[in-house]
Amino acid sequence: MAGSESKAAKDLTAMDFSLMPELDEMGTRIDDLEKNVADLMTQAGMEDHHKSKQ
Repeated sequence: MAGSESKAAKDLTAMDFSLMPELDEMGTRIDDLEKNVADLMTQAGMEDHHKSKQ
């Protein structure tokens, strides 16, 4: 039983390490998208309208 728990823990650790770069990239892309939306709102003159709703 202990051997199977050890294998499961190793499998989870390997999966975690394989997902981390993808999650980091996704976070970066979301940050870029938020910045682009804010820039477009500024260009459209909506920055004051957006801030007043917050």
